[in-house]
Amino acid sequence: MLSFIVPAYNEELELPGTLRAIHESAKNREHEIVVVDDASNDATAEIARDAGAKVVSVNRRQIAAARNAGGRAAGDDILFFVDADTHINEKHVTGAITALEEGCSGGGARVAMSGEVPLWARISVGLFCTLYFGLNFGAGAFLFTTRKNYDAVGGFDETLFIGEEVYFSLALRKLGRFKILREPIVTSGRKLRMYSAHQILGNSLRVILRGPSAAHSREGLHIWYDGKREQRSTSSQ
Repeated sequence: MLSFIVPAYNEELELPGTLRAIHESAKNREHEIVVVDDASNDATAEIARDAGAKVVSVNRRQIAAARNAGGRAAGDDILFFVDADTHINEKHVTGAITALEEGCSGGGARVAMSGEVPLWARISVGLFCTLYFGLNFGAGAFLFTTRKNYDAVGGFDETLFIGEEVYFSLALRKLGRFKILREPIVTSGRKLRMYSAHQILGNSLRVILRGPSAAHSREGLHIWYDGKREQRSTSSQ
C-alpha cells in the first residue's frame, strides 16, 4: 500500500505532469495520492480532484506543515513525499520499496533539473549535489519512509521554513540506514531561470550568515516563498 503526498501552492501548470508521473510509476500497485493545497488561489485543487487525488486544504504557506498535513491524511504503509514540480518514475518506487524491505529507515534520490538552466546554475547545483548527497541527506523534492518510521520521528519539524528535509533525514538515520537512490528524480529548474545568480547566491549567503534562526521565519526567504511561477509547465519545455 503506497501513499504519495504532494504539497502544492499555485501549481496548476506543473501538477498535472507530476500526478501522471506518479500514477505511471506506481503501475499496478494499489496507491493513493494526497495533494495538500496550501492556500492556492489557482486551479490546483480542482486539477488534483479531477486526477483522482485526495485533496487536503491548509492555510500555512509552509512546506513542513503541508507535508505533515498530507502525512496525517495518508492511510497507507509506505509514504512518498513528492514535490508538485517533480517527476518520478517506476525505478524510484521499486527502489524505495526494496530499500525499505531490506531494513532501511527511509531515503531519497539524486536530483536532475528539467529544462534549460544557465551555466552558472548547472555548475553550482552540481557542486551542491555532490556535497549534499555525499553527506547522505534526502532532498525535499522526493523522500520516502514507512508510516511507522514517519510517526516515530514525529514527521517534519514545523518550526522550520527551510531545511526541514535535512532534519527529517537525520531523524530517520537514527532509526536505520538511509538510502539515496542513484536514479535521479527530475524537478523543475524554474527558480534557476527566474532568478539571477546574484539573487540566488546572495540570498543563500545571507541566510547562511544569519545562522540557524534564519530557518525559523519566512522573513528573508522570498526565493523559497514568494510563489513566483513560470508561465508554462517545464514538461512542455
